[in-house]
Amino acid sequence: MNYLAHLHLGGSAPAQLLGSLYGDFVKGRLEGRFPAEIEAAIRLHRRIDVFTDSHPLTERARARFPGERRRTSGILLDLFFDHCLARDWADYGDEPLPAFTGRVYQVLAAQPELPERLARIAPRMAEQDWLGSYRDFAVLEQVLHGMGRRLSRPQLLAGAMLELDRLYEPLSADFRDFYPQLQAFALSELRQLGAPR
Repeated sequence: MNYLAHLHLGGSAPAQLLGSLYGDFVKGRLEGRFPAEIEAAIRLHRRIDVFTDSHPLTERARARFPGERRRTSGILLDLFFDHCLARDWADYGDEPLPAFTGRVYQVLAAQPELPERLARIAPRMAEQDWLGSYRDFAVLEQVLHGMGRRLSRPQLLAGAMLELDRLYEPLSADFRDFYPQLQAFALSELRQLGAPR
C-alpha cells in the first residue's frame, strides 16, 4: 500500500497519522526513537505491508503484469491501489477526501521534527495535494516519473503507465476484492493495540 491507504488504515489520531507515514521513511529498530503511539503506528504500517505483500489477491494482481515487470509490480500495484482508494473514497472513507487529506497536511505542518526525507517532501505534498491528486489516473504518470528519478535503474519503470492503463479494469477489480480484507485486518490490529480508530 502507498501513502493514502496507510493513512486511511492506520487510525485517525495525529500520532497514528504520523506513524502511518513514518513507516515509509523510518527503517530498522524503533525502541525509543519516537513516542510510543507513533512507534505503534509504524509497527502497524509494517504489518499492513507484510499482509499485503503475502496475500493471494495481491499475488494474483502482480501476476497480471508481464514477466519482465515482476520486479516492480509491487510498486506499481501500491500506486494503483492508492488511485483506486482515492477514486472510490466515498465507498471506504468516513469523511470527504479533501477533509481527510487536509487533516493529514495540518498534522504534518504542526509536527516540529519529521524524519529527514519526509521533512523535505511534506510541504510539497500539502501544496500539491499529493494524496488527493491520486484520484486522477493521469497523475500516476508524474508519480512514476518521480519514482524513476530515485531508482538506480529508472528503465525498470519505462512503459509502466501503458501497462497500468491496459490492466485498469482487472486491477480495479482486484482492489475491490482485496481492500475490504485489508481494512478488516488493520481494524483487528488496531483493536489489539487498544488504539482508537
